[in-house]
Amino acid sequence: MLYDCIIIGGGPAGLNAALVLGRARKKVILFDEDKPRNAVTNESHGFITRDGIKPSEFKQLAVQDLKKYPPNISIHKERVKDMKKEGLSFQIQTDNGQSFYARKVILSTGLRDGMPNIEGIHHFYGKSVFTCPFCDGWELRDRPLVVISEDERIFHYTKMIFNWSKDLVVCTNGKNHFTDEQRQLLAKNEIKVIEDGIKSLQGENGQLQRVIFQNGQEIEREGGGFVATRLEQASTLGQTIGCEINEMGGIQTDKVGRTNIEGVYACGDLSLQAPPQLITAAAQGSIAASTIVGDLVNEDF
Repeated sequence: MLYDCIIIGGGPAGLNAALVLGRARKKVILFDEDKPRNAVTNESHGFITRDGIKPSEFKQLAVQDLKKYPPNISIHKERVKDMKKEGLSFQIQTDNGQSFYARKVILSTGLRDGMPNIEGIHHFYGKSVFTCPFCDGWELRDRPLVVISEDERIFHYTKMIFNWSKDLVVCTNGKNHFTDEQRQLLAKNEIKVIEDGIKSLQGENGQLQRVIFQNGQEIEREGGGFVATRLEQASTLGQTIGCEINEMGGIQTDKVGRTNIEGVYACGDLSLQAPPQLITAAAQGSIAASTIVGDLVNEDF
């Protein structure tokens, strides 16, 4: 069977793309490995009518919506391990050796968070230490927070978090990315900077209490904190088929989701062209799917 579109990735971008394509009477198959980046998150925020929803509940509701459109949409819970172009169509192969064919492909495989190598950080990530202030800043507002970042984003990251809490201690884990001017601005706003290496994070039941440094120093940060992670592609399928990569490390697309490979579209966090948020990813999925509908109509008319 030749599908109109294969969607690889079952996050908000892929799910919303499937909905738009299914309603447009296109035959769609969605492959979902079910290893979401937000698996550690208890609540998702910023999506109107769904603010505070559990990511797992959001997904369940999305799948229920897709089930309204049989036989146009089918969902397979398996990993796609290979993809190649054959003439005007695409072949994808799953881990169990099955092959599927489609005229178009949407990549919505998302990102992974690369954590700093700090003892104990995984005990607190998603419970009291987060990465996105837009997602979790409200819940941590006005608390004493630690900001951890090892790269050049640290100054901008700190400024953003300062919007939610003025009680910040910035930790570079032994790195130095501040200019003299930036240091002066941080001092002006009474933000302490500690550049020693971090030995560990400590606390109980997922709630951060203190930061221990390699020189023996300790600071209390019972409010929690934010950590700048390294955003990495969760899948190499885009690179394998030849998609261009932008300067941020994301898959390069135009404004409507087309990649440089004709027939391959990308949407959601993997493009790194917009803040990685639930509502943004879902919107990009809708845009890419609408683009595909238009492209298919033009080809067939």
